Amino acid sequence: MRIIAGVWRGRHLASPPGQNTRPTADRVRQALFDMLWHAPWGGRALLEGAQVLDAFAGTGAYGLEALSRGAARAFFIERDRGALAALRRNIALCRAEDRAQIIAVDALAPPAGSPCGLVFLDPPYRQGLLQPALTALKEAKYIVSGTIVATETAHNEALELPSALALELLANRTHGAARIAFWRAA
Repeated sequence: MRIIAGVWRGRHLASPPGQNTRPTADRVRQALFDMLWHAPWGGRALLEGAQVLDAFAGTGAYGLEALSRGAARAFFIERDRGALAALRRNIALCRAEDRAQIIAVDALAPPAGSPCGLVFLDPPYRQGLLQPALTALKEAKYIVSGTIVATETAHNEALELPSALALELLANRTHGAARIAFWRAA
């Protein structure tokens, strides 16, 4: 696994041992950032200088990719001990300590946070965590009106969310076993 583009392009990232973390394939991350970069609701301005959140961060690949491509600051929410060790190594490898903050908690119970322009949400597949995580992150103020939320789920997971979340589906694509969807908070 490596950083795809930006100032850290080609830098390899550490992964935790075992099966507790499912790192996102490089091709899926590339597809997500290509969609984000070229969409009429996305573009360079959405990412450059942005504050981003990588929830269920694992190795931190999404947040570090965003920092590599010009985001100003990234928050990483992760609770697994092995993933946290890999995440810390990856942040240090990129020398991003001054732009990255690890929040070692469950993404379903985050502390009050700072509004983010872009949120990456990659929960474990097929565990029904997308809706409760979105609700928790919205209540904690990471997701506010105008926030773009990029989700990665299993390709066959339902994308129906309750209207109370007030998220507009902007794009939805499958890439092998993964489904990438983009939402905008109302």
